[in-house]
Amino acid sequence: MMAAPPDLWGAFLPGGRCTAPPSAAGVLDGAAMAVKDLIDIAGAVTGGGNPDWAADHGPAARHAPCVAALLSAGAHLCGKTVTDELAFSLEGRNAHYGTPRNPLLPDCLPGGSSSGSAVAVAAGLADFALGTDTGGSVRVPAAFCGIAGFRPSHGRVSLDGVLPFAPSYDTVGWLARSADLLAQVGRVLLGPSLAAGAPRLCLAADVYAMTEPRSAALLKSAAEALGAGASLDVFEGRAAQWLRCYQVLQGAEIRQTLGPWIAARKPRFGSDIGPRFASTLDIADDDIRDQQALRLIVSERLHRLLADGRVLVLPTVPLPSLKKDASGAALSAFYEVALAVNAIAGHAGLPQLALPAGHVAGAPVSLSFIAQAGMDEMLLAQAPRWAAQLAADGFR
Repeated sequence: MMAAPPDLWGAFLPGGRCTAPPSAAGVLDGAAMAVKDLIDIAGAVTGGGNPDWAADHGPAARHAPCVAALLSAGAHLCGKTVTDELAFSLEGRNAHYGTPRNPLLPDCLPGGSSSGSAVAVAAGLADFALGTDTGGSVRVPAAFCGIAGFRPSHGRVSLDGVLPFAPSYDTVGWLARSADLLAQVGRVLLGPSLAAGAPRLCLAADVYAMTEPRSAALLKSAAEALGAGASLDVFEGRAAQWLRCYQVLQGAEIRQTLGPWIAARKPRFGSDIGPRFASTLDIADDDIRDQQALRLIVSERLHRLLADGRVLVLPTVPLPSLKKDASGAALSAFYEVALAVNAIAGHAGLPQLALPAGHVAGAPVSLSFIAQAGMDEMLLAQAPRWAAQLAADGFR
């Protein structure tokens, strides 16, 4: 195994690098894999981006199944990566271990919470990386760092050995330097490919309308170059309701999974993270029931929209970058749209593929594809072709 390149970007946890050799030869021979610090590595503490959580938990007894599968396919572990504290952010900051530097835009945030995983891949420190994605934590950093990312259908990849956040939305996702490698990793994690018909690409018109205008124009042109013709409104004018539904249900699940530990331990959190956890205490039971009912309605609508092989094509994030010194107002505006858009896949447990599709003022922009639940293999099979076509048409 070659010596690991130096980490000049702050992608990996401080201290000695956590490594593991492949357990068998396979299709990923020679590939370097990074793993987010929410996922178990045998003999290492899963620290969750928080020193108090790390202090309260011992080393993992075994690899998480997703890690074990990739090691058995020939990949080697080159390090555990920094994450936003207990995954509660889309920005990529960590008050304890540092904020990984975006290799494309050093004055901009890398996106989170799989920040270190995305930076490790974008900086060439790893060929691919595992992350987790609840409300966009793989998709957002993939977009901000200009790489490919994938959120699978809910339940397709085991969450055993993964620190829980909001379990009905949590997934293990992955990021890669190419669409081909992204698909190869998917074949290992998802198993043999299922037969699937040709996708029917459809523009999510209202999401483009919510996106920064130059980014929206470029991404719409990219989608049309891939054959997206028909368009529809996903939210039907109710994006704010979809957002609140996500925030309430995510918060209720966080309160259940992490609330008891937080109440007993009173951990040190960064100044932006502590209030987010505190806000979960104020969610009323009636509100939870109302939002659970809305989630069912939303899910049924999405399943109808994606019948017969239809695939939604939309911007991954509403703007191409987010400055490190972004104001509170700018961050609030970002979350208002980014969480609503990323909740589309989350509410109904849908797979979503994110591919780089050009640049706006030097910042990468990302095009996403959302398919019916269980159609992960179809998206991944198409990913190399779509990426190649985007590059051939000048969207790179």
